[in-house]
Amino acid sequence: MIKDIILPDLGEGIDAAEVSEVTVSVGDFINLDDTILVLESEKASMEIPADVTGTVQEVAVQLGDEITTGQLLFKIELSLATGEMEKMAPVGVEPGLEPEKRPSRKSINELSSPLHLGETTSTGDIFASPGVRRLSRELGVNLRAIKGTGPKSRITKNDLHDYIKIRLAIAAGGIVNHRRPDVDYSQWGAVEVQKLTKVKRITGQRLQQAWQTIPHVTQFDTADITDLDVYRKAMKKNAAEENIKVTFLPFLMKAVVRVLEEMPQFNSSLDHSGENLVLKHYYHLGVAVDTPQGLTVPVVQDVNQKSVLELSEALMDVSTRARNKKLKPDELKGGTFTISSLGGIGGTHFTPIVNPPEVAILGVSRSHWQAVYDSVADQITPRYILPFSLSYDHQVIDGAAGAAFTSRFAAILEDVEQFK
Repeated sequence: MIKDIILPDLGEGIDAAEVSEVTVSVGDFINLDDTILVLESEKASMEIPADVTGTVQEVAVQLGDEITTGQLLFKIELSLATGEMEKMAPVGVEPGLEPEKRPSRKSINELSSPLHLGETTSTGDIFASPGVRRLSRELGVNLRAIKGTGPKSRITKNDLHDYIKIRLAIAAGGIVNHRRPDVDYSQWGAVEVQKLTKVKRITGQRLQQAWQTIPHVTQFDTADITDLDVYRKAMKKNAAEENIKVTFLPFLMKAVVRVLEEMPQFNSSLDHSGENLVLKHYYHLGVAVDTPQGLTVPVVQDVNQKSVLELSEALMDVSTRARNKKLKPDELKGGTFTISSLGGIGGTHFTPIVNPPEVAILGVSRSHWQAVYDSVADQITPRYILPFSLSYDHQVIDGAAGAAFTSRFAAILEDVEQFK
């Protein structure tokens, strides 16, 4: 049996990726989990593994192609030894979905709509209900331009409505994309032009959109981590025997989860209507990693169920693979809250940008020694101080809640017993 291998969902906010390497050719035999394709998306470079065992019959992509979720990648003749034949369902149109038929004429809306939503084209390889397809034809909307959120990337009516709302906002000037002036800088001296990586270019566009569409507020605070530093160093010494590097980040992650459990609105997302808050009862933290290709945010799952040492091992693993372009698609999605740490570089405070669809992000700066007055002992003592900042979506979180979050976060860090 021949199975079509299609591009899976690459993560939240990732609509497309560029083929940077095709690792197999027609006639090659592949095993389950073998790398068959390497992609570079707006968030990271990643390997796509095979989900079957068999022989490559057709390669449908090539180096440099821009591909989207649901697009055909390969045709594989399944190996009988794997048992995949018994598991495979017939390949074809999803049950209950109407194949797209090319319209015989352009709709009136398509000819006259001022929104320029996109020319209607055949979309037979896209999952959508008959009602959604009919409405898209009436409005002149190209379904290929919409990222489906339903099962198998199915385009729902809400997806179509959200797309139209965005296009309306753009047409009305609600989302501004400033065009930079074309300046010949060489007229004043020597210059060098360096092309941005795809990760940096598209990440910049995403951050600009997030900044323009989310009403950001940033709360600044500090925590006294003198006692925690002593505890961490002792743990670090013991963990070194097992080749585990213990930084402050696992402690910060555990403290964040503790606050998220107490203040669930920070571990939430607005739904498509913007009228309901989806509270998440799982704690998957995104951790910003600086790579040669640009900023990448792998997600560490179930942080509430992991110890500090387990988180240290997980961070070592994802950080290394992020820099080596070895992250898998599932490791870049599903985050509920993000931590961006510049502690190893420097600075006192900064204003991180919220990573949609999350509603808050923690920015951690470099710790420093500071003379602090102890009113109980009536003396000045040196203390190790951690500066941090919390940016949040003011649609969901008000200033009082933001201040309560940072105060509680600092209090947890200052109580070493919380981590024992």
